[in-house]
Amino acid sequence: MSENLGLLRVAAVSPALRVADAAFNAAEITAWARKAAAENAAVILFPELCVTGSTCADLFFQERLYRGQLEAIEGIMRDTADIDAAIVIGVYVRDRGRLYDCALLMRRGRPLGVVPKLFIPNSKEFYEARWFASGALAPGGGPLRFMGRDLPFGSLLFRDADSGLSLGIEICEDLWMPVTPGALLALNGAGVILNPSASNDIVGKPAYRRGLVRQASASCVCGYVYASAGVHESTTDLVFGGHGIIAENGTILAESQLFRREGGMAVSEIDIERLDFERGQSPSMADCAGLFAGALPCAAVDIGPLPLLGAGDEPLRTWPKSPFVPDETHIVNERCSEIFSIQTAGLAKRMEHTGAARAVVGVSGGLDSTLALLACAAAMRLLGRPASQLMAVTMPGFGTTGATLENARKLMRLLGADAREIPIADAVTLHFSDIGHDPASRDRTYENAQARERTQILMDLANRENGIAVGTGDLSEAALGWSTYHGDHMSMYGVNASIPKTLVRSVIRWVMDSALSGDPAFGGGGPLRDVLQAILDTPISPELLPPDASGAISQRTEDEIGPYALHDFFLYYTIRYGMRPEKLFFIASRAFAGDFGAESVRGWLELFYRRFFSQQFKRSCMPDGPKVGTVSLSPRGDWRMPSDASVRLWLEGLKA
Repeated sequence: MSENLGLLRVAAVSPALRVADAAFNAAEITAWARKAAAENAAVILFPELCVTGSTCADLFFQERLYRGQLEAIEGIMRDTADIDAAIVIGVYVRDRGRLYDCALLMRRGRPLGVVPKLFIPNSKEFYEARWFASGALAPGGGPLRFMGRDLPFGSLLFRDADSGLSLGIEICEDLWMPVTPGALLALNGAGVILNPSASNDIVGKPAYRRGLVRQASASCVCGYVYASAGVHESTTDLVFGGHGIIAENGTILAESQLFRREGGMAVSEIDIERLDFERGQSPSMADCAGLFAGALPCAAVDIGPLPLLGAGDEPLRTWPKSPFVPDETHIVNERCSEIFSIQTAGLAKRMEHTGAARAVVGVSGGLDSTLALLACAAAMRLLGRPASQLMAVTMPGFGTTGATLENARKLMRLLGADAREIPIADAVTLHFSDIGHDPASRDRTYENAQARERTQILMDLANRENGIAVGTGDLSEAALGWSTYHGDHMSMYGVNASIPKTLVRSVIRWVMDSALSGDPAFGGGGPLRDVLQAILDTPISPELLPPDASGAISQRTEDEIGPYALHDFFLYYTIRYGMRPEKLFFIASRAFAGDFGAESVRGWLELFYRRFFSQQFKRSCMPDGPKVGTVSLSPRGDWRMPSDASVRLWLEGLKA
């Protein structure tokens, strides 16, 4: 059992400095290294040429500056010998008549390897080829005689054999190239790329740089740490902002404030287990490595085990409580628009292909059936068909309350559908008599018989009307198996199949606020908005048990299986990240601190695992439906799992 969480804390530092004053800069680097070490950073990255300053120009040729730099490096190593982190500083080295712009990685006071910059900018504001040669010209790639030591020199992989993590380094301009050294290092196994940089700031460049780092981390499926020179570089023609960025597989985890005169630092954790999982899921990464990894010969350098966060540590990064729903309103609206378009396009194509004249959907007045009905209405419009070709059927039963029934009636009418109301109580009661079931026994048979009766009605209506029965079940229900086998579990096309419950709400809210609810063809904005809001305000319930004495819903889904907010969180990190139980419990307890106690989280997580494993047989034969996001449980696409797999290891991990 792993004792750590697979989280590597990293720091991107931009210290204050004085151009050409290596001794002053060494003291600043040491002080910031101690600040980062106090934050328990395992990797500490400083900017390009930070020991001397990157703007020394022709002073780089001066022997006094070079010797002063060597003395400063010795001082940094001596004064950081008690720090366990891997520290990367920007230096320049002389070898066989050439100067190289390099990164030096040290640990516990020992230099472990030197990586030269490969691409030397020589246009616009940068004329670095005046001073520095490309690392591609380094004879044989090393070893380098530097400061009285023979050091690995060239494109290097700094390896921690214990965790399996490798660090790679590229420098500034290298990131701007069509084929980057960092990408080739990633193909050779680097999980985290470090970039010491001296990138000046002009209008729009921080956003461009941020995009480069984000994209590099995504395309290479890696962590990316970027540290750039700050405001104390020479301002003869340029100003540097001290940009620090930490990214993981396309997501910016932390970013420093620009133009801080006292220096600045970005700190966060990179989830190296997630990166391993992502790479393992994509054979294309290995295929790409087979084709191109050899383009950059790399030497491996052992740096010893890097400290990873354990269960007793507090992470700095946070995990959003609603991973399926972004925090920013404009992004939520954009996502919901895309999701709704995918739903409607998928259904329209299926209807065209099958020659279906009508879409038939059951409407309960709940969230899922509401979204399915809205998607069906939009698909009719997309196909240029009248709304009346949508058959909407509400089927009140033993548990249907007056409020939800009225919401269903209003919704069907406002959307212009061919509205049908078919009560099922008599048919189910007769069925109970046929199978010898006592209606007073409110057990699983009592509930499931109603769900299967409704599905039978919808299927038979679809057959009679040359239509297609559209399913309403969502991703959260599929994960938990919260459906009646061959009841609401089955349809001819499931438009909500990969939308989790927390996101269903957001899509309905987006529809409520979009042009759809204001379109006269759909009943106008006000009345439709009102009924959609009423549905959003209704507790989630299958309404299979009779209402309470006041006529209100007596059966609340989340009272029985737990909060969907938690289950969607569990689902996302289990499927998308492959996260192990002890780690998932750790982050869920922190993400939901103040909402649920740790033991409550543990209890619902155990229920999630038990149901997820035991209910796979329902997912193995679920109907077609469009994938809308990165998490899907389709047995034909994203998720293949034996229906009789044991949950024991996951429960043991949770107990640990």
